Amino acid sequence: MEEKSNEQQPSHLVRFGQTDLYVSRLCQGTAFRNMPRAADNPMGLRVLQHCLEVGVNFFDSSNAYGWGGAEETLGKAIAGRRDQVVICTKVAASYAPEKEGKAGKPARFTRDFLFQQAEGSLRRLQTDYIDLYLLHQPDKVSPAAEVVDSMDALVRSGMIRYWGVSNHSTAQVSEYVELGQRTGKASIVGTEDYYNVAGESLTDTGDSRVHQLEQEMFPMLRKSGLGLLAFSPLDTGYLVPGRNIDPDTPLGTLIDVLDQVAQNLRVSRAAVCVAWVLTHPEVTSVLAGAERPEHVEDNFAGTQLILPDAAIETLNTASAAYREHRETH
Repeated sequence: MEEKSNEQQPSHLVRFGQTDLYVSRLCQGTAFRNMPRAADNPMGLRVLQHCLEVGVNFFDSSNAYGWGGAEETLGKAIAGRRDQVVICTKVAASYAPEKEGKAGKPARFTRDFLFQQAEGSLRRLQTDYIDLYLLHQPDKVSPAAEVVDSMDALVRSGMIRYWGVSNHSTAQVSEYVELGQRTGKASIVGTEDYYNVAGESLTDTGDSRVHQLEQEMFPMLRKSGLGLLAFSPLDTGYLVPGRNIDPDTPLGTLIDVLDQVAQNLRVSRAAVCVAWVLTHPEVTSVLAGAERPEHVEDNFAGTQLILPDAAIETLNTASAAYREHRETH
């Protein structure tokens, strides 16, 4: 595949890993949490179209978001503009549930399953190729070599251009990297992981997920050159303005710091959260889930905000204190 020259790309776009995909530093997600993920979601469509208007060219979805509804909405939003966007979508290790609100049966990432699900995503997205196709989570059964073979076959088929993973451990990602290098098959090009200034979410063993990412995944990403799509800059809503947070709690203290930095820089809290994530060179793009056009603008502003060193130090100190609290309480 011919690599595009960086000089030919708009200045606000960056290269995703070692691919020829040039993406905006803000990626808009379609896992709408507070509105329907159905294909007839007018506000979701409006948000996605506004992203295109402000300069976002990177979009993330999954076959599991509304079990196809989110991908259909994204397909409508980019109709007639396919060559202007980079589409990332994911395949869940699950079949669609028989009833809404119920869990679907677990699935293995066999070649037949992956091809079948990719075909469904292509149909819903109204496109003949997916730029970046991710395994949404490990299926905990399929051997890594079998997965690499299947993803390589998808790449060679032309249905997908590149592949990667989401919510996988550093050891799993490293194994995929090693297999690609050793076998010469289409290699993993990136990962999608949870990362933000707070880090409310913990691992199964009670450790900070963001601290684990920094200590384990970041060094591997630097060594391998993989791209990183960091999701949830507002920590699944914990950092969204308007929530009733006790100011005398550790979270309240962190939010006070965020708001003081935002006030000093005359920007929104969301912009500070996005900008903080991007102070880490391992991060290619920030995946945010705006559900209103004005929230898109706040998030996009964060990709253009250069935080002063003093602000970064203040935010890092507050972040570390909150993570320590989460791990010890």
